[in-house]
Amino acid sequence: MSDADVKGRPRPSLFRALGKNDPPVRVEVDGETFDRLEIYKHDSWAATSIYGNANGRIICKFNRKQWILFIPMSWLGRWLAYREGWFYRLLADLPCIAPPCGPVSVDGVVQKNAVAHRFVDGHPLGEKEKPSETFFAELEECLAEVHRRGVAYMDLHKHENIVVGDDGRGYLVDFQVSFYAKPHGWNLPGRWLLGGFQAGDRYHLMKHKMKTAEMPREEALALIDRERPWWLRIHRFVAAPLRNLRRKLLVLLGIRKGKGRAQTEHFTEDGLRDHPPADSSERRAA
Repeated sequence: MSDADVKGRPRPSLFRALGKNDPPVRVEVDGETFDRLEIYKHDSWAATSIYGNANGRIICKFNRKQWILFIPMSWLGRWLAYREGWFYRLLADLPCIAPPCGPVSVDGVVQKNAVAHRFVDGHPLGEKEKPSETFFAELEECLAEVHRRGVAYMDLHKHENIVVGDDGRGYLVDFQVSFYAKPHGWNLPGRWLLGGFQAGDRYHLMKHKMKTAEMPREEALALIDRERPWWLRIHRFVAAPLRNLRRKLLVLLGIRKGKGRAQTEHFTEDGLRDHPPADSSERRAA
């Protein structure tokens, strides 16, 4: 029996973006009413669901509102929603970006912690999946345009953030941690950070691409090590211990099991579920 077959207990309110609540069962977006079809993800930072009506489907993300002990967090949820919506609007005309939606309302009240975009028929890139021959070339071209506009995506290390569309194209979703700086101008520190973060984007996309390439393992590992940006080398020494500490805490609390991987949670997010290829028409872009 694998770790993923043993599930932890449901997350307590403190570790859920909306506390005891789930995303609303009905929302109003762009003059239409949508009903909740499925909850894709609900972790400490956000709850993401798919909504639909007779005209189509959308994805809504509700950022954190739940307090942390005595500290109110609604301000963080509003800020995260605002900046992610800004990124979607900035990149809306690109073929690898889902079209953004307008404000999300519930019973006529705008939810300032929410951001929405149109649903893209497809599925999260599988860790060992081999998409079409043109998939990565088209995604690399689109990522280059994202970079030209002063954006570093910052989350390409997660294969589940790359969606394989039913049209064969690749899509980027989840701009929660993205970075922006004007690529030209006086802000030299921002431009320096932007260049480093964008190098990280290209590096992680290369790693995903290499998993589908016919290359000896030792040669592939040598190439990955040679191309790794300097800041990622430092990040590994800092982030890995923190990640392991967080996993151990979640295991100690009974939320996860075994080695503390996300697949052992009582509710596994959609991007980490095992989706058979035959279900691609029912799968998502969140």
